[in-house]
Amino acid sequence: MYNTRIRAGCVIIQNNAILLVEFHDESGLHYNLPAGGVNDYEEIKSAAKREVKEETSIDVEVGELAFTYEFLDTVNKKHSLGLFFDCKVTGGTASLPTNPDPNQTGVKWISIDELDSIVLYPNIKKEIREFAEHKVTIPLLK
Repeated sequence: MYNTRIRAGCVIIQNNAILLVEFHDESGLHYNLPAGGVNDYEEIKSAAKREVKEETSIDVEVGELAFTYEFLDTVNKKHSLGLFFDCKVTGGTASLPTNPDPNQTGVKWISIDELDSIVLYPNIKKEIREFAEHKVTIPLLK
């Protein structure tokens, strides 16, 4: 039996570029959307806002749901569900935080047109391009 980890994060697009968190670890250089685990009894949108601040040093307004993804790693017995929200920067400057994850090496604005030149986990480049073009969101019902 797997425990499912809920991850909350943000899709932040400005000037045809997306804000990504840069990592360098045993998998090599790669990028992720700013996101992380939801704590017990924490609202998902609050978790998304907290995670963006922790990973990028910026404040955001969390909007509607942009997309979700499911990841099932049967080898390591990990299962996660990612919920990513359309977010807008409200303050701060995107930069490496004071206490980054040990493998985090940067925070970068990557042009939507240059997504194919990077390694992105999960590989949702197509979905990011579609979202950037159409901005279709889904309300989170409570």
